[in-house]
Amino acid sequence: MPSPYRAIFAAPGTKGFSTAGFLGRMPLSMMGIGIVTMVSQLTGRYGLAGALSATVALSAAAIGPQISRLVDRHGQRRVLRPATLVSLAAVAGLLLAAKFELPDWTLFVFAALVGCVPSVGSMIRARWAAIYRDTPQLHTAYSFESVVDEICFIFGPIISIGLSTVWFPEAGPLLAGVFLAVGVFWLTAQRATEPVPHPREHHSKGSALRSGGLQVLVATFVATGAIFGSIDVVTVAYAEDQGHKAAASLVLAVYALGSCVAGAAFGLMHFKGAPAPRWLLGVCAMAVSMIPLQLVGNLPFLAVALFIAGLSIAPTMITTMALVEQHVPRAKLTEGMTWVSTGLAVGVALGSSAAGWVIDAAGSDAGYGVPGISGAVAVAVGFLGYRRLKKPVPQRGGTHEHGNGHGQREEHSGVA
Repeated sequence: MPSPYRAIFAAPGTKGFSTAGFLGRMPLSMMGIGIVTMVSQLTGRYGLAGALSATVALSAAAIGPQISRLVDRHGQRRVLRPATLVSLAAVAGLLLAAKFELPDWTLFVFAALVGCVPSVGSMIRARWAAIYRDTPQLHTAYSFESVVDEICFIFGPIISIGLSTVWFPEAGPLLAGVFLAVGVFWLTAQRATEPVPHPREHHSKGSALRSGGLQVLVATFVATGAIFGSIDVVTVAYAEDQGHKAAASLVLAVYALGSCVAGAAFGLMHFKGAPAPRWLLGVCAMAVSMIPLQLVGNLPFLAVALFIAGLSIAPTMITTMALVEQHVPRAKLTEGMTWVSTGLAVGVALGSSAAGWVIDAAGSDAGYGVPGISGAVAVAVGFLGYRRLKKPVPQRGGTHEHGNGHGQREEHSGVA
């Protein structure tokens, strides 16, 4: 591991919470595709499978920020454990309902409750921010976590689909639930690195989404999510048209690999100046990288084009998290990060639906127009809201120390 990455793990407890965070994030890439695989195998109804997967995604998008708001006020351990238990109980109910062919409405009820899953990535980034706030190491830490995200998306779908097709239909979602349980309970057992919760008096009224800068980031990431969601669907359809449907997972893994490589390299760089211009450049690069997809002629060309397209993802995500830290009061940092993930999830659902409609109407080749249009929308929103991103929110409060209940003292500005 390059020396800047070794350096961030010098702080006590960082290896433990980062490893727990990796396990806790695996369901993000495994649950949805696992449900689709399971339901399609048990019932042969792809429409039902897709609707259930979308229900999980939209439920998580709606509930996630509320869970994170509670975390900011009461701490990770007190909130994440009960929320995770609700989600795990819903996963168990969904698997049993599917296996025993219960009415469809029961599947949707359980799928909606699965959305109580916490945004583990936001929890991990909040821990890094508590340790390295206002230092160059925070950029490296955010870069490392973006690489971890991409590793999850490289291997998660392959594991989930493979287990459900080779072992038994429920195996993929079941293992995703196991990862969630182990990751969250291991993470919340690590009290020494848990960010100090913020009492109610440190919170301004309303949601973190009242921040104009955060609104721009979330709106842009709805369009960005539409890029990701549509590329997944169109790539599967295109590979099937080429007679190599199984190759779709490998091609999409190459897409994630491009982001992984770029994220690792980006973490080694040190930047001066405000992050807003770099963020806008990244959004533009994502949009431009959609152009070659309109010229796809075969699967090898598609793999190369997607690898290049992936190079702009992680750097843009890393810079986005830096901007969230600037535009959201520190007492609402976890909630702010989760709102970005929510925008992404909503975009993925919209992009998947739009791509499916275009494929049915005009074929898989035309489907790549959906991520192209989504990229253009992202650029438009970015330019329209750029002025807001140049006005960070002042972080209130002086510098003081808090004990965390485990003998460790943390110095931080404002509220941790």
